[in-house]
Amino acid sequence: MSANVGDDGSYENVSEYIRDLIRRDKERAEQDAFNRLKGELTHAFAAPEETYQPLTAAEVIARNRA
Repeated sequence: MSANVGDDGSYENVSEYIRDLIRRDKERAEQDAFNRLKGELTHAFAAPEETYQPLTAAEVIARNRA
């Protein structure tokens, strides 16, 4: 960490470095969540239409809580 902070580093202080690490971690987590959703939607839209089942909002909520 000390190599990244100070005169020879990319960050002026430790606080700046930590904030950047947190920001990058958040971006990575958001990208992972987006990729999971994209994969699920791709799979769902590739399914034949006759496999779709009508669901109520309550059924969807209950299924996602499990």
